[in-house]
Amino acid sequence: MKTAFLLLLLAAPLAVFADSADSSFYKNAAEGGLFEVDAGNMAQAKGNSQAVKDFGAMMVKDHSAANDKLKSIAATKGISLPTSASVSQGATKAKLDVLSGDTFDKSYIKSQLRAHRQTIALFKKEIASGQDADAKAFATETLPTVRAHLQAIVKIANDAGVSTKK
Repeated sequence: MKTAFLLLLLAAPLAVFADSADSSFYKNAAEGGLFEVDAGNMAQAKGNSQAVKDFGAMMVKDHSAANDKLKSIAATKGISLPTSASVSQGATKAKLDVLSGDTFDKSYIKSQLRAHRQTIALFKKEIASGQDADAKAFATETLPTVRAHLQAIVKIANDAGVSTKK
């Protein structure tokens, strides 16, 4: 009995650590998804080029679906997800909001390059070290779509003369 209690006591910090790492994934993935939908709507409305408008529409469609799936998974676990993007994502959105024309397109493209690289890193980290099987499965299933988004925005950037360097 004492041994079982001792093992439980020693394992508790690991469970909290795993939970906090996975909770961070849920939070960051939700914030990123919300930002993508907001920015995608903005790109459809304000985009100067058809490529930016079309990419924005793809962001709204794909990230809305991913957001719904993430919400569903989180709900089964009693995890409360953010209802808005992060502060830095909000600042990016505010910057985009005041831009127009070609300047908007270039800024949007740069923000999408950065956002999709960050999301890929987030998802790869969850796949490699996450403890929550559902979060890992979500990251594994969604990662190919995020990679396809990055490839698409890199092509748009190249066509628009925007640097794709990190």
